[in-house]
Amino acid sequence: MPRRPLTSRVGPVVRSRHWNGLRDGDPVVVDDDRARAHEWVFVAHALNEDTREEWVEVRGGRPGESKGRAFATERIFPAGTRRGRRVVGLSLVDAPRLDLAD
Repeated sequence: MPRRPLTSRVGPVVRSRHWNGLRDGDPVVVDDDRARAHEWVFVAHALNEDTREEWVEVRGGRPGESKGRAFATERIFPAGTRRGRRVVGLSLVDAPRLDLAD
């Protein structure tokens, strides 16, 4: 079976399955009042080249759910930054992780 491309384009929107050291399926924390307590995995980073809007697509939710959602890039934090109901540390926009995988 052929592998999906890491980057795709639909009109002005460019979707990438890797972003700031994350790859498709990596766990992330979302700093949003309702989403913070749920479990999420990174799906893609999207950029609208016409408007310069950016967002991150994630999948997850409550245990057993697999909802797709999109959040502003500054709300996405690496796994392990949640302490109870708080998020500590820097977002992946402010402190990108090194992408050591090929």
